[in-house]
Formats: sequence, C-alpha cells, structure tokens
Amino acid sequence: MSAYYTLDAESWAKKNFEGIVLGDKRRSRRVIHLAKHLASSPGRSIPQLFDNTYAIKATYELFKQEQATPDNLQEKHRQLVYQELNKAGTYLLIEDTSALSWSGNDPVKGLGPIGNSAKGLQGFFLQSIIATRWSNGATNRQTMPIEIMGLADQQYYVRSSKRKKLKRKFAPPHIEDLESRVWEKTINRLPSPPDDEKIRWVRVCDRGADIYEVLMQSIKHRYGFVIRSAYDRCIENEDRSTLFEHIRAVAKIGEFSLDLRSRPNHPERTALLSVASSSVKLKSPQRPGHKRGALQSVQCSVIRVWEANPPEGIAPLEWILLCDQVISTFEGALTCINQYACRWLVEDFHKALKTGLGAEKLQLEKAHRLFAAISIMSVVALRLVELRERFRIIPDASAQNAGLSDLEVKILEFRLKRKIQTVKEVSLAIGRLGGHLNRKRDGMPGLITLWRGMQRLIELTEGVKLAHNFSFGESFG
Repeated sequence: MSAYYTLDAESWAKKNFEGIVLGDKRRSRRVIHLAKHLASSPGRSIPQLFDNTYAIKATYELFKQEQATPDNLQEKHRQLVYQELNKAGTYLLIEDTSALSWSGNDPVKGLGPIGNSAKGLQGFFLQSIIATRWSNGATNRQTMPIEIMGLADQQYYVRSSKRKKLKRKFAPPHIEDLESRVWEKTINRLPSPPDDEKIRWVRVCDRGADIYEVLMQSIKHRYGFVIRSAYDRCIENEDRSTLFEHIRAVAKIGEFSLDLRSRPNHPERTALLSVASSSVKLKSPQRPGHKRGALQSVQCSVIRVWEANPPEGIAPLEWILLCDQVISTFEGALTCINQYACRWLVEDFHKALKTGLGAEKLQLEKAHRLFAAISIMSVVALRLVELRERFRIIPDASAQNAGLSDLEVKILEFRLKRKIQTVKEVSLAIGRLGGHLNRKRDGMPGLITLWRGMQRLIELTEGVKLAHNFSFGESFG
C-alpha cells in the first residue's frame, strides 16, 4: 500500500515524519505531534489545534529553525514514496504550480508579488509533484480511483519584485528567476527512474511544461511524459506545416466519452471526444550560443482530443498532447489521454491545502516559516485527498479500514441511526454529515463535502470525550 495508508492519525504521522533530522530530536517529535493534530483536525488554526500554550509556542519555534526547510521536513515522507516507485509498475508524476497569496498591511518578509501585484497582495508559487500508481482500467478515468503514493517533490518559488517582463513570445528559459525554470529544475531534483523495463515513471503536466528543455531532459533521463502542448511548434515534414496544422489534418482513429468535472461557469457534463494521433519530430528552438537547428529535434507522438459537436453555447474541448510513447493504436492513444486526465488530482490537492487546511490563513512573519508550515500541511492535505480515494479503492472492505477510530465509527452509527459495516458506508456517513444527501443519483461525496463531514465528526467526537470525562457532580456555585 502507499505511504498514506494507515488506520489512525498518530501512526500515520510517525510513519511519514519520524526520524527526520532537524538538529534536535525534540523538534522531530514536535513535527509528528503537529502532523497528527493537523490530520485529526484539518482546517483549524495552530492555536486551535492544541490545548496548552506550551505546544503552541513550541510549534512556532519549530518554524523559526533554519533546519526546518521543506526538503528536511518532507525527507522521510519522500523516502517512503520512492520505496514504492522502485517497485514494478507504471507511476504517474503529476506536476503543477499553484499561487498562494496573503494580503494585509503588514508585509511578510521574503514573499514576492502575486497576480497583478495589487497593493498588499504577496505570496509565492508552489510547484508540487504527486506520485500515483497507474492502473489502466476503464476508458473513463474520471470515475476511477487513484492510488496515491505521496509527494515526490516540492519547490517554493518567490517572484522577484524587480523581475523584468520578457518581450519575446518564445523567450529562452535560461534566466535564473524565470518562472518556467521551475519545470527544468524538477529533473535535477528528482532521481532518475530505475533502469528496469518493469518500472516506468511518467511526467504528467499541463501547458506550463511545454518547454524544449523539459522534453529533452525527460528523454535523456528515461522519463515518460504526457504534456499538453502550448505552442504551435515547427515540425520536420515535407509540407512545412506546424504542429497544430499537422495534427488537425489527421483523421480520427476513434471516439470515447469522458465525464467532465464542474468548474466555474462550466457545469458537470459528459463529452463525446474524437481522437487522432501522429508521430512527429519537433524542431529545436533557437537558443543563445547555438545556431538555429543546431540542437537536437524532439521525436515524440502528438495526440489530438477534440469535441466535434459540443452543446450549444459551450466552447468545444480540445487537448493536443505530446507523448514519449510510439502510438500505433487507438488503445495506445487512449492510455495517454487517460493518464493526462488524472491531472484533476493535483487540482484537488491544491483545494485541500488551501480550503481544507487553510494554508493561506497562516499568520507568520517570514516566508521561511510559511514554507516550513506549508510543507507539513502539504503532506496532510494529500492525506485528505487519499481518504476520498481510499473510499473508492476499497469500498467493500471492512469499516475498520476507513482510517477512523472505533469511537468515530460508533458516533457515525449513533448519529445516523444505522449500522456501518463497509468503507463505502463510512464514506456516505461522513458525506451525510457534510451535507451530502446520499441519494443514488448524487454519486459519492466529493472532497470538500467529506472535509466538512470530517470537521463535524471531529466536533462530535470531542463532545463525546468531554461528556465522558465531565463530572456532573461538580458544583459551579
């Protein structure tokens, strides 16, 4: 099982953080204590997590330490992740960037401008890589559960306030503080995949990773990749057509249906999508110090996914994907498409970090301290996502495998007046506390609904414990 699978918050926290080196064993124990409380009470502020002032002060002192860097704090967790990644199988490394921002009159030292640099708005960019085990099942990956290994890496990027705006549309990503540089750094931070034909690591990225250096580094270091194309690149062909012109002229090789998740101004719906694929050679771009065409071309496959007949008033969906695999069949193309469709997981992770854990509500005076707190929160946030996926992976398993204590299961049974025997029933019960109606047409509870239900369950559990320990004979005068 993944590094996330466990039966209680305390053993989970020990498994993922025990043994990290922070210069003092007491600091390591403090990280475990904090992670346990964050996992048990997601969304609460640091002062709300603990019953005594000492624990609150010790947590803030932890964030101040120079050794409390994201890499040090996540070291044990990442070791567990790579233990899984070195076993036989195919693994998706899903990468994406999210902006975390803070506003107010008091600036946080070490943060930079965010968005349109509105007055008082500052923050940083968080580049995260989530490792998952790939299992090529049904054609509709939106309804399939994903086994999460954990966070393979994180980078914390602060935009310089003195950054100059680049005028060239295809400006080379060689400037140290250029934001696209973070995609290149990924390969240098990650180990190369094992030299074993039974093990395959696939980078799954959105358009931000459509960079020549990223494609070439992935090939050099034996990474697979499925990257959404952002640029209409030149390709080596007789009619001198560009990448987009070429693939849009290729006939479809098949169709499939895909459930699209709801987004702002885009309701949930099912789309009928057409597929075309072709093998191409992408011409190398011009880079400083190299003549045009001097760099190696990129040999890859291009896959087009498009909606030929969208509903009235809705813009048609189109993906153009770059893939390292040779695609000769519709099934092969569909595998790459399904792998790219798993990108929703990293979006849910960001939602869990910001909404579920309240990362942007942290009130810390320096960026270094924010990075320390959020690196721990990130591991916990992914546990929230894993909780939902576990409900989907093992729905018929005993309720004891749902990650709740016996007391929490009994409280769910008492609150909803029914016996709970399976993981699926636990999920529905928690969802009901969070506002899910449990009707068949509603499907299973979503991430935020489960989070709200867990919050309610935690409150009920604390109430039961207080009632059990309360002396009703005590006089209040």
